[in-house]
Amino acid sequence: MDYVFAPPPPPALAVAGRAERLPVHRIYCIGRNYIEHAKEMGMPIDRATPVFFCKPADAIVADGATIPCPPQTADLHHEVEMVVALHSGGQRIAANEALRHVFGYGVGLDLTRRDLQAAAKTKGLPWDTAKAFDRSAPVSAIAPAAKAGHPLRGKLSLEVNGRVRQQADIAEMIFSVPQIIHELSKLFTLAAGDLIFTGTPAGVAALKPGDAFHARLENIAELRGRIGLAEHPNGT
Repeated sequence: MDYVFAPPPPPALAVAGRAERLPVHRIYCIGRNYIEHAKEMGMPIDRATPVFFCKPADAIVADGATIPCPPQTADLHHEVEMVVALHSGGQRIAANEALRHVFGYGVGLDLTRRDLQAAAKTKGLPWDTAKAFDRSAPVSAIAPAAKAGHPLRGKLSLEVNGRVRQQADIAEMIFSVPQIIHELSKLFTLAAGDLIFTGTPAGVAALKPGDAFHARLENIAELRGRIGLAEHPNGT
């Protein structure tokens, strides 16, 4: 097939213990999925209706990268999350069938321009500029569920410059992985290569140039990286 210009290579993540890479189709995220985080953000706790938003697939950043501080923000925040990768999908997936569609698990950061998010909330506007910016989704290698299993509990944590910032057990999530997949599949046709960020615990805070981060999902995955200087306006 001919194109008017060469298409970029598909976004992809490493797979732990394998040479093949996981192509990324879409990135879905759930908000307010830990009670203490909802409280720290001053938001109501809703156990009936999950809050979803999206990031572009090419927002992923591989383990070990230096991420330039994004433009137009003075308050870049970290949100550590368990990440679920799908190998199949569909519509209206039953919760008791959901895990059959999971390829594996990783850990990631939902980087957020908190000042832009706060401004959008005040005006009742979408969060896109706060959540869906370039390189806003650093993600670890994906650990296949065939080896790692489907974790029901385990410590999710983030250290910044060697000090713990966030820490919780994934068992504390309001909506479980099967529930998230079920609810998402009522809104979108899920597909192989979809990533789902499953929410962040309390302790979100600012990241600044020079900060080094280390995210862990106990016995599953680790992610390291650093925040660099802002890019020059011409992209260099």
